[in-house]
Amino acid sequence: MQDDARPRKDPAGKPPDPDHTQTNPLIRKLDSLASLSDADRAVLETISADTRSVPAHTDLIREGDAPNGVYLILEGMACRYKRRSRGARQIMAYLIPGDFCDLDVAMLKEMDHAIGTLSACEVVQIPLDTIQELLRSHPTITHALRLATLVDEATLREWLVNVGRRSADERIAHLLCELLLRLQAVGCASSDAYAFPLTQVDLADTTGLSSVHVNRSLASLRERGLIEISDQHLRILDLQRLQALAEFKPNYLHLVRGAAA
Repeated sequence: MQDDARPRKDPAGKPPDPDHTQTNPLIRKLDSLASLSDADRAVLETISADTRSVPAHTDLIREGDAPNGVYLILEGMACRYKRRSRGARQIMAYLIPGDFCDLDVAMLKEMDHAIGTLSACEVVQIPLDTIQELLRSHPTITHALRLATLVDEATLREWLVNVGRRSADERIAHLLCELLLRLQAVGCASSDAYAFPLTQVDLADTTGLSSVHVNRSLASLRERGLIEISDQHLRILDLQRLQALAEFKPNYLHLVRGAAA
């Protein structure tokens, strides 16, 4: 993987803004799950300071590789995926700012899936011993990360329902509602819009549909006045109707602190 390592800092070379922890997506995510102390926030800011720029469509780690540290997404979007021998891909999770890519599987000897970027990303690769020390020394962070893992598992269950029991339009609508709430939680979406780097192929590989069906579903949602997509940005024009179409219930995301405990 070719990338450029550089610490996050003010363009003028000034020290980081003390209010930066309020915008750090990792801190926002974990603080929504457990009440972090100032010391917790400080250590999270430290371990997420040394970012790398990674181009779109780049594998951070491939299936079969031995994990070497843990990747954290700070900007952009990545995914977990598996690919069949003839090239067919199944996306199993979207990774957004604040998400660790491989926190649990880093404990294993071999990756059972790949992690790749869907857009240009800013990532941090954190050594495994740093993660282990973090878990030993900061019980609240450990608790928050455990809750985050439970939310990931709940989201995977919802994706199984999406692929197995929803229509094409409902699958796309549900996914768009989910992304809005997840991105809002880490400060990466407005009340109705967010960056949308996903291609129709990405959506097809996520929902188990063909690209043709994805195209038709997106057109259907636009024609109903539910969404608009322009310049890799998506705006939800009528969230209530979009949620009703998908029968979207956000309880599996556990956005209220402690709800996953």
